[in-house]
Amino acid sequence: MDKAETLAWLRRIAGDLATATIKRLEDTLPWYAEMPPARRSAVGLVAQAGITSFIQWYDDPASTPWIAADIFAAAPRELLRSVSLTQTLQLIRVTVEITEERVTGKGEQLREAILLYSREVAFAAADVYARAAEARGLWDARLEALVVDSILTGEADEELPSRIAALGWHGHGEVAVLVGTTPHQFDIDQVRRTARKLGVDVLIGVHGSRLVLVIGRSEPPARTGEEIIDLPFTDIAKQLEPGFGPGHLVLGPTVPALVDASQSARAALAGFAVSQAWRSAPRPVEADDLLPERALAGDPLAKQTLVEKVYRPLKDHSPDLVATLWSYLDNGRSLEATARELFVHPNTVRYRLKRVSEVIGWDATGPREALILQTALILGAVGADGVRRRPPANRRLR
Repeated sequence: MDKAETLAWLRRIAGDLATATIKRLEDTLPWYAEMPPARRSAVGLVAQAGITSFIQWYDDPASTPWIAADIFAAAPRELLRSVSLTQTLQLIRVTVEITEERVTGKGEQLREAILLYSREVAFAAADVYARAAEARGLWDARLEALVVDSILTGEADEELPSRIAALGWHGHGEVAVLVGTTPHQFDIDQVRRTARKLGVDVLIGVHGSRLVLVIGRSEPPARTGEEIIDLPFTDIAKQLEPGFGPGHLVLGPTVPALVDASQSARAALAGFAVSQAWRSAPRPVEADDLLPERALAGDPLAKQTLVEKVYRPLKDHSPDLVATLWSYLDNGRSLEATARELFVHPNTVRYRLKRVSEVIGWDATGPREALILQTALILGAVGADGVRRRPPANRRLR
């Protein structure tokens, strides 16, 4: 047959080809048979559009790019979400097999045309799914940046949980925020792979030179007879440390849930801003270890934390502990000088300092912790004993 006769024959059998293709799909592809009727109909439309498009392309091969793309224009948007690329390629293969079987004996030229066209359709399918994946990735990146920014600013609203769920967050329970510098070549995929190995979820935000990670524990896999041990956030931060650039790395305090992450973020950001004031700060360093520097910089959260975690517990426990700690720090951490000032034995001073450590968790005999405790005592004394004098109500200036 010449080309005109072949085109006329193809148009006559187009309906039969579509019917045979649908029948083959039902017999060979389980996922197609399990689809709801509406989606099966949409897949059938795509198959029928492919056959019609091939006939048009055979008539005018120069229209290949447009016709191949028009096949997938017949598919509704929800079909692209429910049918994977693998399933689409299986659909193309079945359609090509049916067409090849029907054109057997009609000439090698027609068979080669089918093979060439099927290749173009396969590339068009890959392009459609690649664009969809790229758009989804860009949307996820924007949404993640929006969530991290909401956490950093503390402007969380009722939509935050739904946005977090849309990102596929599997975290449960405790959360902490890690702040450091952004490396010159940031490998975000490597950070996510490391987080998965550690059993945590991460939200990643790049704010100029700052890199922010919101870390949450992932839901543990269901295992029988095996105990799951959660790593401390300090150990998790050490494993994630290579993903950051040079400089200080500050870990915020642990909070109970992701909706409370702004508290950890605020402490981490405040600690990162003053971390250079501690020359020998470890990497990573906890934000609570930078409480003196944060308090001197005017951070109200640091001041409140020092008073509530150091001054008030000691004062409520025993006034003697406060007096002993004041004297010990004022006398250059000398046991003998403290004992002489308080008229007690040096062993009594040792005992009271041990009690201080047991009550608040900080050891006054270390130089760094002594700075923390002395700052807390000063803030506590100012807040408890300072009296703000008010001017007379009816006083006139002359």
